[in-house]
Amino acid sequence: MQLWEFYHITNKGTLQKMTKACLDQNAAKTAKQLVVVVARKDLWRNRKKANINFLKEMYGNKKASDYTSREKFALNYYQKLIPVVYKDFVGIFGWIKYVFFWVIGLFRPVYRQVRTSDMRIVAHKSAALAAQNFMIKMAAIGYDTCPMEGSDTIRIKNILKLPYGAEITMVIGCGIRDVQGVYGPQFRIPFDEVYQYIG
Repeated sequence: MQLWEFYHITNKGTLQKMTKACLDQNAAKTAKQLVVVVARKDLWRNRKKANINFLKEMYGNKKASDYTSREKFALNYYQKLIPVVYKDFVGIFGWIKYVFFWVIGLFRPVYRQVRTSDMRIVAHKSAALAAQNFMIKMAAIGYDTCPMEGSDTIRIKNILKLPYGAEITMVIGCGIRDVQGVYGPQFRIPFDEVYQYIG
């Protein structure tokens, strides 16, 4: 659904404010540019509509009866399933859906992440994957990046004038690496502690 946005910051005054909001981390202080990755769960209706319009255009704007079963399945995903999963009223529907899907899950595999908190996590995971893709592409063209999760997200929302439903996933320092911004060599947990083979 692409429930995320990227905000590219190059203005020196805004960069200074952002550095403070990033708790004066060296990666923010030394960055020539910052990119703020924002999860936008609140845009699900707009993105749902955009995906439906894209599919209909791709399928050739035909009558509903002329769609193949694969095309109907894809359209039903956005027209029927997405509203069921994303609609909520102060968290109440989320708990009702959770119980409903939990009961169904006793008899067959089912999607269970339907509460408001679950959908927030899904939006942040999607935003983080987009951020990872961005950082890999930056590295491919010779630039360094440093993702920062530790920040004052309320201040950042105010700096960027973001609406209530927007949530900061991370801030990424971008540019050519400055030795002042690096604390030391990267530490990695041993491979055998993070990788499990199941044959």
